Amino acid sequence: MECVIGVVGRDFAVVAADTSAVQSILVHKTDEDKIMVLDSHKLMGASGEPGDRVQFTEFIQKNLHLYQFRNNMPLSTAATANFTRGELATALRKNPYSVNILLAGFDEDVGASLYYIDYIATLHKIDKGAFGYGSYFCLSLMDKLYRPDMTVDEAVDLVDKCIKEIRLRLVVAPQNFAIKIVDKNGARLHATREIVGDGPPAEAAAPVVAA
Repeated sequence: MECVIGVVGRDFAVVAADTSAVQSILVHKTDEDKIMVLDSHKLMGASGEPGDRVQFTEFIQKNLHLYQFRNNMPLSTAATANFTRGELATALRKNPYSVNILLAGFDEDVGASLYYIDYIATLHKIDKGAFGYGSYFCLSLMDKLYRPDMTVDEAVDLVDKCIKEIRLRLVVAPQNFAIKIVDKNGARLHATREIVGDGPPAEAAAPVVAA
């Protein structure tokens, strides 16, 4: 029941994802980070099979570091998206990765951007998007409430509305979410959204015995 959400604002991009590690009917942990910081100004939110997700996002991250080390300059967000798409397309005909990606980044000459890349190597530049079961509830909210000139607070509020809708309507909703942001100051964790556990159950009232 994974969910990854992405929104581009005025001069920033926000990526949010659930933090649940789930297999079958079991929740193994609720603090799994599914948003990889690729470099100082790029975020990769991923959903899919846990092994593929971790292996592929780390593979992309290390290749970006290698490119920057060899050439003394980082790849742009658009170049990173095309490189990622090429690797997925190559693997598709050999040993495909079951992973869907929202790639967000900030470039000095372009500003903030967001790319949609799915497991069959489809690539699109978008302003807003979502993956996973939560996307069934998020996309309509985004269509109604999204504006290209949103501030950080407005974008985070939109993400919060999506999270609230997921928790309300998804039959097995994730408990916790992480929200990360990338802008001219870099990529970083902005906030987390956690369900605070309830206290111990109240004791049952003693039965009233008729006199």
